[in-house]
Amino acid sequence: MEQVFNPYLPLYEYVADGEPHVFDGRVYVYGSHDAAGAAVYCEGHYVTWSAPVENLRDWRFEGVIYRRDQDPSNRDDKMQLWAPDVTRGPDGRYYLYYCFSFYPEIGVAVSDSPAGPFEFYGHVRYPEQVMQKEGLKGDMMPFDPAVLTDNDGRVYLYYGFAPACEKEMLLPEFSEADLEKMPVEERKKIECMMNTKFGENGMAVELEPDMLTMKEIPHVCIPGGHHTQGTGFEGHGFFEASSIRRINDRYYLVYSSHKSHELCYAVSKKPTEGYVYGGTIVSNGDIGYCGRTKPANILGNNHGGIVQAGEEYYIFYHRQTHGTEFSRQGCAEKIQILPDGSIPQTEITSCGLNGGALPASGSYPAAIACHMTCPETLDYIDYQNPSMSAQTRMVQKQNVQFLTDIHDHTVLGYKYFICRNVSGIALELRGNFKGTVRAATDEEGKKAIAEREIAIAAEEWNVVTFPVSVADGTYAVYLLFNGEGSLDMRTLSFIKD
Repeated sequence: MEQVFNPYLPLYEYVADGEPHVFDGRVYVYGSHDAAGAAVYCEGHYVTWSAPVENLRDWRFEGVIYRRDQDPSNRDDKMQLWAPDVTRGPDGRYYLYYCFSFYPEIGVAVSDSPAGPFEFYGHVRYPEQVMQKEGLKGDMMPFDPAVLTDNDGRVYLYYGFAPACEKEMLLPEFSEADLEKMPVEERKKIECMMNTKFGENGMAVELEPDMLTMKEIPHVCIPGGHHTQGTGFEGHGFFEASSIRRINDRYYLVYSSHKSHELCYAVSKKPTEGYVYGGTIVSNGDIGYCGRTKPANILGNNHGGIVQAGEEYYIFYHRQTHGTEFSRQGCAEKIQILPDGSIPQTEITSCGLNGGALPASGSYPAAIACHMTCPETLDYIDYQNPSMSAQTRMVQKQNVQFLTDIHDHTVLGYKYFICRNVSGIALELRGNFKGTVRAATDEEGKKAIAEREIAIAAEEWNVVTFPVSVADGTYAVYLLFNGEGSLDMRTLSFIKD
């Protein structure tokens, strides 16, 4: 049976900041290109994947669409391509907007096909009269560009980076010694947050038909930083990750808030002004969903966008792997847009784009866990410890993806499975561990369906089976580990009568 999980791309692929768009009957996802176990953001060239609108289980690799060194500003290939966006211009061609590692410039590439390849086209610029009169405004960080070609053919650009804010990410004071210990890209980000002179808001501007020239000085679209008081955006002000869509004559601007792990949205009847805070669409730790205050997964930055495929709407976002923010994988969930235009927060799941729960039959990668907690799981993003290396996490080694550092009081959760005649489960494990494993349909382990003692001391993978007692139905499946030592887990399998 054809299925798709979260992450929706193969587990060896790391496409973050996913922007989904429908072109010619296919959903194309454009995003940053991370790598397994990377030490910096976005090591790879841009790639894209696509799937038929009517079948989001069937993703196809379209290849490399744009290389870092195609832009004249990066001929030496020293900078990384960060979060991009694509639009079909009024001339029918496809325009790719992108930025480099905190470099104050937005690049544009063009192609005759949504699958590329794209060729360098130019850099976004102010109109000549503005340049002569006022020069380029240094307080407007050209970061995470988003672009919209409206129904009337007018084109709008959105961007921004607002680090000076009432962060819930806990940004403490750093010494020079602290900064020296950090990976280069993380240090750059912290230094920018500490010392930035850039703007503290999400910006918007209309572009000329040439797709490069701004018609005016950009203006504030969504408040960030210290500018949220009295605006309705308090606690959820703009941070980064602009993403724009027009849906049912409303403009939805999705963005990452000061919390960083959540994607929020604002709504307006106009493309560049009048935005009102709407709420949170998704948190990659499920914070806020049904009142949740403790993370269900490793918290980290977030970026994504909305797409309509057929009659359904979906939000694309990303999760962290390898215990860093530099190896992110794309995920997606179905959302609802209510008659009043509001979007309730959606739950993160393992089934994502599958169109429903997964059948409890056969074997699944352990890495599709949507709940992953342990005693070391933080309820904030700690930039003094960006490695997050003590937490249970997904890693890839020798092209094998698995969960590692499973230890006492680790909880792994999978949502959801359709159970029919299930008599047992099997876990593929290795490591050194002595204790118990309980399977349950709730994260507290009160609704147990199986439990057994295990004692493993092996570098090779071992299959451990459990008899299960569960009525037919659709359930979340949680695995609760208690004991001494540490385990890796590669697969979760179901045994039927």
